[in-house]
Amino acid sequence: MAFCPLDYRYGCQDFKHIWSESGRHERQLEVERALIWAHWQLGRVSEEDYNAVAAIANPESVRKERVSEIEAETRHDIMALTKAMAEAAGDAGWCIHLGATSNDIVDTAVALQLRDSIVLLREQLCLLIGVCADVAERERDTVMLGRTHGQAAVPITFGLKAAVWLDEMRRQLIRLDEATPRIAVGKFLGAVGTGAAQGENARELQRLILTHLKLGVPLATTQVVGRDRYVEYVSWLANMATTCEKILQEVRNLQRSELSEAGEGFDVKKQVGSSTMAHKKNPIKSENASGLARIVRSFIIPTYENALLWHERDLANSSSERFTLSHGSALCEDVITKTRQVLTNMWVDAERCMENIRAQRGLVMAEKVMIDLVERGIPRDEAHEILREASFTAVANKEELIDVCSRTPAISAAFSAEELEAMFEPSNHIGVSGEIVDEAVALARAAIQTTE
Repeated sequence: MAFCPLDYRYGCQDFKHIWSESGRHERQLEVERALIWAHWQLGRVSEEDYNAVAAIANPESVRKERVSEIEAETRHDIMALTKAMAEAAGDAGWCIHLGATSNDIVDTAVALQLRDSIVLLREQLCLLIGVCADVAERERDTVMLGRTHGQAAVPITFGLKAAVWLDEMRRQLIRLDEATPRIAVGKFLGAVGTGAAQGENARELQRLILTHLKLGVPLATTQVVGRDRYVEYVSWLANMATTCEKILQEVRNLQRSELSEAGEGFDVKKQVGSSTMAHKKNPIKSENASGLARIVRSFIIPTYENALLWHERDLANSSSERFTLSHGSALCEDVITKTRQVLTNMWVDAERCMENIRAQRGLVMAEKVMIDLVERGIPRDEAHEILREASFTAVANKEELIDVCSRTPAISAAFSAEELEAMFEPSNHIGVSGEIVDEAVALARAAIQTTE
């Protein structure tokens, strides 16, 4: 019986396998194998014994079911693993887990899970960046209403809106790349981090194991990898999920019936928006992913608390981390994927965007008129007051602002009718939006192309 929604509703199977019981088992076997390999390199274990261990260090030879049987008796997961491996390895079983403490295996296996998760997260992020770049480029010059405080502000372009998303995602990519060497780090210096059980070559043994596994090598640890590394990872997950929700929230807002400027794609042949309101086209994927992003962010608090262990180690973090790392990772990947799907199928109605600007009766061009008045020699404060009064008059009388301006002496004396008409053209007040879009797209595409 499936209990967790991750089992039957959210996340991709490849990603979930990394954090599954079998994924954890596979990586712990790999770490135990790497330990014996390093001992062989240092001459403490024979090649024959290493080959014997390597031959059984797989989930077919050391079944998870057998490990669980032993764990039911020992009540210790890693001891159960080593016993099961020793059974399968025969005479070579003497060297399994040699010089290691349980958390050498556990935290190094988790480092492998983190490393593999980052690979998939990065792939999905690059795909999302590519789609967002397409949107920014396609809508580069689509003029729409900019809004602040939920109110009409001045014109903007949809391309600039997308460029803001795009550049933020590029920063997320940079953050991930910078953080990966700090996150994907194991440890192998024993019970309290002294390396005493590993002997005089302890640090070399650790270096050999971790570099063989393509993981980072720490300088100083206790019995555990420093949880600041996990804090940085989960913080990135939360940050990335927030970027996605920011985009999805905007899509949802723009799809509101009274705006209808952009929205989530809808399969009109098959999709149903409501069981009773047949006309509905709800942004369900955006809402779904927004809800999941909130769950990802919620893992920040326990992740910080998991960094607070007694002395060189306690076990209060272990059970919590089985949720925070696995669920946070899988859900973040799901949020990124769904955001890409939304942007891929998103519609933008340029005509409706312009209708909503026109519905403001020219008020959103007040700034443009004010700036041009200053250019004609009127002090800025005075120009602002002139437009403030004109705007409030237009609102009170439900007039077009251009009509109020044309009969305002200070304005009519400064501009011809043709000049005033041009000021009220929204496309004449979008500044350097196009330049910003072009540069954001170029930088984003370069960032993902360098790693393809």
